Amino acid sequence: MLIFAEITIIFTIMSAKKSIEKSLNKRLESGNLRKLSLPNNNLIDFSSNDYLGLARSNDLKDEILRSYESKNTRNGSTGSRLLTGNSSLIEKTEYFLASLFGFESSTLFSSGYMANLAFFSSIPQKGDTVIYDELSHACIKDGLRLNFAKRLPFKHNSLEDLETKIKQAKGNIYVVCESVYSMDGDLATLKQIAALCSQHKANLIVDEAHSTGIWGEHGQGLVHEMSIQNQVFAVIHTFGKAMGIHGASISGDKSLKEFLHNFARPFIYTTAPSDFEVISIQCAFDYLAKQPNRQANLFFKIAHYNKMMGSIGQSAIQTIMTKGNQNTRNTAQKLQSAGFDVRPILSPTVKEGSERLRICLHSFNSEEEISSLAQHLKSIIS
Repeated sequence: MLIFAEITIIFTIMSAKKSIEKSLNKRLESGNLRKLSLPNNNLIDFSSNDYLGLARSNDLKDEILRSYESKNTRNGSTGSRLLTGNSSLIEKTEYFLASLFGFESSTLFSSGYMANLAFFSSIPQKGDTVIYDELSHACIKDGLRLNFAKRLPFKHNSLEDLETKIKQAKGNIYVVCESVYSMDGDLATLKQIAALCSQHKANLIVDEAHSTGIWGEHGQGLVHEMSIQNQVFAVIHTFGKAMGIHGASISGDKSLKEFLHNFARPFIYTTAPSDFEVISIQCAFDYLAKQPNRQANLFFKIAHYNKMMGSIGQSAIQTIMTKGNQNTRNTAQKLQSAGFDVRPILSPTVKEGSERLRICLHSFNSEEEISSLAQHLKSIIS
């Protein structure tokens, strides 16, 4: 009997392995198999989300270390925040972020992915409707799959389609967009979307992942720069991109914060951020406040790229449509061979037929580097 049970287990494991291998082989055959690679620091960075160069800043690193060593800190948080992981340091930082972004409260999370998962898996309820831009990030869509609300995509940046979907909605209505879209680099028409939501009593949620640090006098993002906080239900800020560190927050009113504490499983059942992570957030925003030239320099570099390429992109994210995974890989390889770290964005990350090069501009990229990249791009794609 014992031998029979062992054989059954072996066959069960073999079946699972075959299923995994079949999926991997299918992806390999289609040219879509993803693999990790180490960054090549000999290439000029045109791919990272370190838009302001804070991730590579030794001055910021020194400030973080000085602040960390000056406080009575723990190596780890020791548990979830509802048990032993909460601290006055976390609460002070949340209060700082709420004040910075112009909301009543903020709640810290370990990443933007976790923040979106927490919000969209818990806030919308059965009978409610969530209307999201079709190009919303995967973490928003993943969060929505975990609730029982009705989900409706609207055509990218289409106010007309958004209004049509709002009129179809029932229950509490939530409208979701990103201030800057991660794959195309274009901006949401935030003021118009906010006005439409106010008109139809819909709740607007804005993911500021790629605008945090870049827009706003002290990096507060586009919602703050446009002064539309009173028209926005919640804002998700991510600190692992332009801010150069890690973590994220959800900002809104006090009842939202309390609700997340009680019903958001990614908050309730995850270990609290460490003291080092929390201190890094405060230090990064303090440092940026003393470095306004970084933001201005980035926008200057964006304008220079636009001039060289004859484009009109508003953000640090620029795209070159190439179509086809292999063609996109080959084009990226040519640029890498010329010394530029430009990465291919392939299907299924984007829809088949919309594969592209995703070029990220930075405040630390020189005009000469950008001009040289533009020249190589023109010669390759002409």
